[in-house]
Amino acid sequence: MRIAPIVLKILVTVVVSTGIYTLTELLDLTGDKLWQIAVSVVIGGSVFIVQYMIDFERRLDTVETGHREHSRELGVQFNQLSEAAGLLSDLDEAGMSTSDARRLIKSLSRVGQQGPEIVKAFARSEVESLASVVTDLTGMTAHWPRDNNEWLIRLTECARRTVDATSSSVDQPFWNTDSAGPYLDAQAEAMRARGVTIRRLFMIKEEERGNSDFMRRFTRLCQAQRDAGISVRFLSLPLPEGSSPRSVVARDVVIFDSELYLEFEPDRQEGNIQTRLDADGRRVDGQVRTFNALWAIATEPAPRSTPSSGATG
Repeated sequence: MRIAPIVLKILVTVVVSTGIYTLTELLDLTGDKLWQIAVSVVIGGSVFIVQYMIDFERRLDTVETGHREHSRELGVQFNQLSEAAGLLSDLDEAGMSTSDARRLIKSLSRVGQQGPEIVKAFARSEVESLASVVTDLTGMTAHWPRDNNEWLIRLTECARRTVDATSSSVDQPFWNTDSAGPYLDAQAEAMRARGVTIRRLFMIKEEERGNSDFMRRFTRLCQAQRDAGISVRFLSLPLPEGSSPRSVVARDVVIFDSELYLEFEPDRQEGNIQTRLDADGRRVDGQVRTFNALWAIATEPAPRSTPSSGATG
């Protein structure tokens, strides 16, 4: 059974006082009882006070230790808050949305608290992917290991002035797939809502130009895009001798606002295996000059022929 601290102190005091009284009884030959009692009480009281002083000092040390630990924790939390506030301030000064950053952090916290493990893993993967892309963009370039139509659509939604695109996918299934629909919808919205000018330069092979079936499909494709408000021209590759630029690589490049571009790098089977986003001013200017030079020598597709109405008798 545990003895209360105050009871223990009293017992120690009584024992010490009794011991002192007994000792003075043995040493005092005069038999002055009052003196013996006084000495016992004084020493016993002193022992009692000393115990309290020791206990007080021990508690004071504990309080000071706890206060230092608490102060350290508060300091760490304050530094973290200061860092977070500084990051939000930096975001605001950079023209980024602090509300979106807060929403992302709060949503991640809720997913971490209540989501199943696979949802948490997916959220972590998405954040890591986003962090990797944004980190790469500090160097004005980013890569994706395969086709990235999401970048294509989002950048189209962000464009404010122009979208200039070269396309080597004329006779490929892309323009008839579900992937092409959202891209064309984003272009239509950019033209309607923000007055964005869109130019598309198709690059076809010289032998394709001599194929009537191919040209029939190609004309329909061009007319559909022109009907949507997109300016369309085409080039036959290889270019004739003496043309400028001298050599042209058939590659899909989309330039946004003359400030950055997406480049889709095909493999040997003509499939897109990598998407590269580049905002380096020197390289962007080179892409803009090349596109404008090609656009200047490109041909406008013939309008879609319409059946003439015959005379009725």
